[in-house]
Amino acid sequence: MDIKNKIIDEIKKIYDPELPVNIYELGLIYDIKVNGSKAEIKMTLTTPNCPVAESLPKEVKEGAMQVEGIEDVNLELVWDPPWNKDMMSDAAKLELNL
Repeated sequence: MDIKNKIIDEIKKIYDPELPVNIYELGLIYDIKVNGSKAEIKMTLTTPNCPVAESLPKEVKEGAMQVEGIEDVNLELVWDPPWNKDMMSDAAKLELNL
């Protein structure tokens, strides 16, 4: 398994505090790039007023740092494109009865 997939597996362990779905399946992770021992992650939140706006990005960064071979993580919180329900995976939509 490559490092990017290992990072995804770690991110899938992080759940939205209000929904029974992990943030990867919710579509909050827009991009993951790995260059050597550095990971670059672009993510968003469901809304800018999200109650976990400070803690969730930190959890993602810490999760990525758990992956063997990753020594640095640059996490960018982005708002464009804005998150919407269409970004959720089919599994997340099924879990939420959408």
